[in-house]
Amino acid sequence: MSFFDRLSNHNETKLLSLFDQDAQRVENFSVIEKGVYFDFSKNTLDADLISIFKDLFEQRNFEQRRGDLFAGKIVNPTEGRAAEHSAERGHGNVDSVAMAKALHLRMRAMVEAVEAGAFGEIDHLLHIGIGGSALGPKLLMDALGRENEGIDVHIVSNIDGAALQEIFKKIDPAKTLIAVASKTFTTTETLMNTQSALHWMEQAGVADPMGRIIALTAAPDKAVEWGVDESRILPFSETVGGRYSLWCSIGFPAAIGLGWAGFEELLEGASMMDRHFQNAPLHKNAPVLAAMVDQYYRQARGSGSRAVFAYDERLRLLPDYLQQLEMESNGKSVHVDGTFVDYPTAAVTWGGVGTDAQHAVFQLLHQGSDIIPVEFIVSKTPGHDLDAAHHEALLNNCFAQGAALMAGEANEDNARSYAGNRPSTTILVDDVDPFTLGALIAYYEHRCFANAVLLDINPFDQFGVELGKKMAKAMGGEGDVKFDASTQKLMQLAFDED
Repeated sequence: MSFFDRLSNHNETKLLSLFDQDAQRVENFSVIEKGVYFDFSKNTLDADLISIFKDLFEQRNFEQRRGDLFAGKIVNPTEGRAAEHSAERGHGNVDSVAMAKALHLRMRAMVEAVEAGAFGEIDHLLHIGIGGSALGPKLLMDALGRENEGIDVHIVSNIDGAALQEIFKKIDPAKTLIAVASKTFTTTETLMNTQSALHWMEQAGVADPMGRIIALTAAPDKAVEWGVDESRILPFSETVGGRYSLWCSIGFPAAIGLGWAGFEELLEGASMMDRHFQNAPLHKNAPVLAAMVDQYYRQARGSGSRAVFAYDERLRLLPDYLQQLEMESNGKSVHVDGTFVDYPTAAVTWGGVGTDAQHAVFQLLHQGSDIIPVEFIVSKTPGHDLDAAHHEALLNNCFAQGAALMAGEANEDNARSYAGNRPSTTILVDDVDPFTLGALIAYYEHRCFANAVLLDINPFDQFGVELGKKMAKAMGGEGDVKFDASTQKLMQLAFDED
C-alpha cells in the first residue's frame, strides 16, 4: 500500500477525542527547546500517523539527505550546489564553517569601522535589496530594533520609486551609508534603486556617494566591476541561498543596527535549532513534526493553504518572511529527478497579526468551508511596559482561538454553529529576543527541508521567478519576445502619451 493510500485509509479521530484517549497527549505531541515551546497536540497526529510518516521519511532517505545538507554536499541538483546556510551558524563542512567565520570577522570589522567614524558621522543605514536580501533584514530590524539607539536602519526593496522617496524624506544624505544587497550583483530592482540613491546623494552635495556604498554579495567581482571598492565589499558563499541568507553579510543591517553581540545571539539561537534538528528523534523533532502536520493536511485533507498569526506586534513581518521561505522553496511541480509530481506540493502561506486578524479573517477559519491549519506564535514577555492587562488580554485571545477552533460549538441556528475540529499549532516563546528569533527562523528553514524530503522535491532552486523577469526585460528592450494582444494593449495604454 502506498503512502497516500495509507494516509487516506487512516481512521481520523476528532481532536477532542484524541485528548480523551490519551491523558499524556500534550506531553507526547509537544517539544520544548531553550525557551521555545511547540504544541502540536491540537493537530490530527497519533501513533499510527507518526508511523506512516516515519516510513515515508525512511523511503525518502531522510537521514542521508539531512546528513548531506549539513555536510555541505550537493542538495540542490538543478544548480549543482550545496545549501550551506547552517555553516554560517557553525554546522557543516569544516572548510565552509571556517570560511563563514572569517567572513563574519570581516563584517564585524566593517561594523566597528562604521562605529569608529571611518565613514564620517553616520546616523542612517539605507539597505537596498529584494526578496531574501530584504525580507530577512527587515524582519530582524522590525522585531528586534524598535528600541535601537544607534544607527537608524531603513530597508527598501520595491522598485516603485515611492518606496525609496518615502525613506529619502526621513534621512540625511550627508549622514547616510548605503548597503547594497544582491547575491549576483545583477538584480535589476536593487541596482536601479541604488542608482537613484546615488543620484539623491549627488543632488544633496555629498562629495563621494560611491564611497558610501557597502556591497553585500556572493559575486564580489561584479561589485568591483560596478564600481565598489574591494575594501567595502562583504562577500558570502555562493552556496548560501537568498532566502536563507540573513546569517551571512546580508544580515549586516542587523549587525550594525542591533550591535555585534545581538547578531551573535541570533546565530547562537539558530545553531541551537540546528543541533535539535540533527539529533532529536523524529517523534520529538519540532521541524519534522511540523512537516508531518503540513503534509497530513495537504495530502489527506486537501488543505490548500496554512495560516500563520503572530500574537506579538514585534513579529508582524513573520508571515511575510515565511511566504517567501515556504512558497519559493517548495512551490515546485517536479521531483528531485526532474519528473513531474502527481500530488499537491506547497500550500499557500498567509497570515497576519493577532488580534487584528480576529476581526478580519477568522470568520473563514471558524466557519468557512475549507479546513485551514493555523499556527499561533506568542511571547510570554510583552514588548512594552504598559499596563500588564494588555498582554494578558493578548495571551487570552491567542489561546482562546486555538481552543475554539478545536472545540467548536453547536447551535440550532446553523449560522451560529461552529463545527470545531479545526487544527492549530501554538509556539510559545519566553521572549522575542535575538536568540529566540534565530531559533524560530532556523526551525522554519528545517521545516521547509523536511517537507521537501517528504515531497521528494528540491527546495533550494527558484526558477519560477525567472520567466517574468525575462519578459519584463524584453518590454524594456532587452530581448525579443512577442507579447499577446492583451499585454500589448496594456502597454499601449500605460506608455502612450496620447
